[in-house]
Amino acid sequence: MAHASTNTTLAAGFARFFADIFGGLWEALIRMGEANEKVRRIEALSALSDRELAKLGLARQDIIRHVMGSLI
Repeated sequence: MAHASTNTTLAAGFARFFADIFGGLWEALIRMGEANEKVRRIEALSALSDRELAKLGLARQDIIRHVMGSLI
């Protein structure tokens, strides 16, 4: 019995280990995708004229703060 419990615990430990690794990789991919989306939004807003930005209620110096939000 004790031997079976050890194997079960070891298998659960390996499963948790791999789940943590893949979970971390998944989170990193999500963050990269979100960051890439934000970069594209910053580039799109930066390409607008000051007049177009004003119509959106933005000033050029506020673009990054606007897009990044609470991350800054």
